[in-house]
Amino acid sequence: MAPVNQQQRAQPSEPIEQMIERLCVKIPDYPEPGVLFRDLTPLFGDGPGFNRTVQALAEAFEGQFDCVAGVEARGFLLAGGIAHAAGCGVLPIRKEGKLPRETYRQPYQLEYGTATLEVHTDALPRGTRVLVVDDLLATGGTLEASGHLLHQAGLHIAGFGLVMELTDLRGRAKLGGHRVRALYRL
Repeated sequence: MAPVNQQQRAQPSEPIEQMIERLCVKIPDYPEPGVLFRDLTPLFGDGPGFNRTVQALAEAFEGQFDCVAGVEARGFLLAGGIAHAAGCGVLPIRKEGKLPRETYRQPYQLEYGTATLEVHTDALPRGTRVLVVDDLLATGGTLEASGHLLHQAGLHIAGFGLVMELTDLRGRAKLGGHRVRALYRL
């Protein structure tokens, strides 16, 4: 795909759903045949688009969180931006083996296999209100595992903030009734 030019950049009057759809690149048969991969990196690379996305997620949960948890790896980008906008910190939810101190661990099913997520056991005081963010909600396995980790750590889930949700995969059902805000649902 060609680089995003000025005509492709987000416009303030454009509905956020339309902006996300337009800046998302759809890649057929990736990472395996029959899958339509939705690449949000052009959205992240578009300054106005990324800013609108971060602001929309921060505003949706304004006053309801003390920290933002980003799920590795694209969730880190969103978490940093939202935490900066809200004036709070970031909690990284990492893939197995990436954190140096004692961790809580949670294995889970991916669409294409299995994995394990971790958080430090001493990352935040118990009871801290945490907004969990990621780029995409599909089957819900990654965010469900993230929620289990936060519960193990004694943290309160303020909600789940997402750029995109693939509703036909019903991942929302795995999020334990917590508030979910997806900017673009399809």
